[in-house]
Amino acid sequence: MPACTAYTPSLPGLTANDNLDTVINWGLGADSTAYLARMLTDPAAHGIDLERTAVLYMATGSEWPETRLLVEEFMLPLLRSRGVRFVQLSRSGHLKADGITVLDDSRHPERLFARGPWTLWDEMESVGTVPQQAGTRKCSLRAKGDVGDWWLTSVMGGRPFRQIMGFNADEPGRRFGDQAASKIPGRTGVYPLISWDWGRKQVEDYLLERFGVHWPKSYCTFCCFPVSMGSLPAHLERMRSHPVIAGEVLRLEYTAMSLNPNARLYGRKTLLEFFDRTQPRDRTCLEAFERELDMPWALYHVRRLFLLSADGKRRPVMRSTERVGLGRPQQLARSLITTSERHRVDVEHDPVYGRARAWVRPRLTTWPMAEELFATAPARVIDKQDKNFDPEWDALVSGSARQLPLA
Repeated sequence: MPACTAYTPSLPGLTANDNLDTVINWGLGADSTAYLARMLTDPAAHGIDLERTAVLYMATGSEWPETRLLVEEFMLPLLRSRGVRFVQLSRSGHLKADGITVLDDSRHPERLFARGPWTLWDEMESVGTVPQQAGTRKCSLRAKGDVGDWWLTSVMGGRPFRQIMGFNADEPGRRFGDQAASKIPGRTGVYPLISWDWGRKQVEDYLLERFGVHWPKSYCTFCCFPVSMGSLPAHLERMRSHPVIAGEVLRLEYTAMSLNPNARLYGRKTLLEFFDRTQPRDRTCLEAFERELDMPWALYHVRRLFLLSADGKRRPVMRSTERVGLGRPQQLARSLITTSERHRVDVEHDPVYGRARAWVRPRLTTWPMAEELFATAPARVIDKQDKNFDPEWDALVSGSARQLPLA
């Protein structure tokens, strides 16, 4: 099996001898899997030359266990039997300059590489945030779209090719978004499930008849979109079936909300709110969450700026996060509460799970404004400050800063 290799998108002609004219995006979910399985029954009938085709998978690092098992049991043998080129990719690091890693590139794939040197989870956890529902699906673009585009740009070198996307007939509008977003020279998007008029039901029925199993949705364990996709009940059942994963995701959200109370996974509701300790399966998830919290905690100094541009439009929020102490959660909470009360600073305390938060400068209701707080949380968040933060902070709050000597 080829070893993992890394390269940056600035290396033209890395695989200049490749002569592909079809690329199939495979997200491992039911839609793209149904297309791939059906096409492989008779590639020629679908206009596919397997010698000039590659299947692409972009690993985010947080796929559900049952999806990996199904892929390895049913689909990888099918790819091997047909000699299909299967390319598994991942980002190599946080920065675009880090490039991408080819986890595997084989016509005889033996296993799914669900995790690369960089994962979306690591990125979210290190900066203390969760995926956002508002705006475009930035996490998906960053972990999947950009990775595939880098590989295609390097390999295709501007030659014409078609890229098959597994959008089903229940979501026809996605094809227009894909067409508008595509900037790769020579690319033509193709949407066979829409052409077949296969919606979600047809896709699931086909896979059930073909493999005898229900093929689940493929998405990250900490995805924020199940609520908007109308699949939150199924998502919560999936969590209950994997309490260790539930505990990890609960910790991710709890840490993010320690630094920003608005960082709920599901918009107005938190994942934690959906678990009832009186229910045995929910209690198992909550116990896993409590074990996740049993680690060193830190005291963080967090500042945010909500600024306006010269024409009065809201600029992206700027943030500075600094770790100023390390210890056990109870110890840090007692220290923060005592100091905050002495300086008459508003303080909040969660006695159940341990978080304490002191508001040195609460958020206002109108921009521009500044926000400043100290909060305790699991010590997984790194020090990070946006460029030019301090000058912008000083310009806005000069002469009105409050002090809370905790460091």
